[in-house]
Amino acid sequence: MAAMRTHITEHDLRHHGDAEVRDGGEGLTDLAVNVRAGTPPEWLRERIAASLTGLAAYPDGRAARAAVAGRHGLPVERVLLTAGAAEAFVLLARALPFRRPVVVHPQFTEPEAALRDAGHAVRRVLLRPEDGFRLDPSAVPEDADLVVVGNPTNPTSVLHPGGVLAALARPGRTLVVDEAFMDAVPGEREALAGRTDVPGLVVLRSLTKTWGLAGLRIGYVLAEPSVVSALSRAQPLWPVSTPALVAAEACVSPRALAEAAEASRRLVVDRAHLVAGLGEFEEVRVVSAAEGPFVLVRMAGADLVRVRLRGLGFLARRGDTFPGLGPEWLRLAVRDRATTNRFLQALDQALTLTSN
Repeated sequence: MAAMRTHITEHDLRHHGDAEVRDGGEGLTDLAVNVRAGTPPEWLRERIAASLTGLAAYPDGRAARAAVAGRHGLPVERVLLTAGAAEAFVLLARALPFRRPVVVHPQFTEPEAALRDAGHAVRRVLLRPEDGFRLDPSAVPEDADLVVVGNPTNPTSVLHPGGVLAALARPGRTLVVDEAFMDAVPGEREALAGRTDVPGLVVLRSLTKTWGLAGLRIGYVLAEPSVVSALSRAQPLWPVSTPALVAAEACVSPRALAEAAEASRRLVVDRAHLVAGLGEFEEVRVVSAAEGPFVLVRMAGADLVRVRLRGLGFLARRGDTFPGLGPEWLRLAVRDRATTNRFLQALDQALTLTSN
């Protein structure tokens, strides 16, 4: 198994699934965005709403930072709260002195976009569909002083073994693991969050996916105190709002962790139902090792199928904006059984229309 190292070719790195909803997708069933359906829950909305009476005061992140640290068994000096995980990628690109950054693709495109915007020349390691998009550590250049990889990876939904990722650590190298979807994995197996024995490890987490807080923007960084300090100095004053801080504290509470764990178990069942249904179509190939709240599929004419699905009431995420993928790929968010059944019927119609 060998991944390809490539020079940069142009992709729309700033395109994300929310574009499908923005561009006339209101009222359609959204399979393009990976936010858990039916969120935020009522108890979380109430906690956030109650925080609005305190908006006259400047945000104080100490309680939320301590809560996140406690959730992972870390000292607070190893935690940085951010306006979503996306802000963390910008901070990393601007605050730390990299010379040879490498991004493992296909994955969330903001890390590379942030690095390029900061003036870095980025090398790519492209994982191959014939290998199930699994990482071969030997494909990562030995001289890389920054390596960025997702786990489970968006959009492939592949969960890399934690030991394989930890083995990428080197003296003088920063290893960034994007665990934005790790809380959707039962037991968070293969997680590196909370590890302090991996040199140069930076783990990013997002609270927007499982808890439906994409509009609030809240995430965090787990790293060595020196890295946290460097990133913090690159942030503006009061970078995370009071409602977002309240949400962070609430989402790492025992009640929230139990709810997230139950949601991850339901996800396994719902994803299996979707994958089984997709398997009934000869035209469709599914990346079968899916472990996240979405699946990646390949089919001829996927770009036209996506347009047909939109006309039938369903939004799907195009795959051609991800380095390593092309127009024959689509990403589909996992939803409940009833929604999936309706989607599969629509997909049958879309495929029929496309083939005629």
